[in-house]
Amino acid sequence: QVQLVESGGGLVQAGGSLPLSCAASGSIDGFNTMGWFRRAPGSQRELVAFVSSTGGTNYADSVKGRFTISRDNAKNTAVLQMSSLKPEDTALYYCNYRPISPPGPASWGQGTQVTVSS
Repeated sequence: QVQLVESGGGLVQAGGSLPLSCAASGSIDGFNTMGWFRRAPGSQRELVAFVSSTGGTNYADSVKGRFTISRDNAKNTAVLQMSSLKPEDTALYYCNYRPISPPGPASWGQGTQVTVSS
């Protein structure tokens, strides 16, 4: 099992920037992804972005060009740099680890709140 610890988040004005960090520990090997999901009040959880252990990235259309995800495999950390933030980015953000090969159960962080004021 992999444990995830998130840091960052908070309150920021629209147009501002905020980094989110996720540190993973435990059984991390093989081909896998680390990423971020979010859940806004009254909405379902949605993918924000993920990065694979080989460096490939994927972003939700709503954050393309504004958010950048990066990863340090040596430290087992992933960072989501959020820029040009909008009020609609307000949500609880969750770090996610997913083993692909070999397959295994996904792990989730506790969540960190991001609030963007207009």
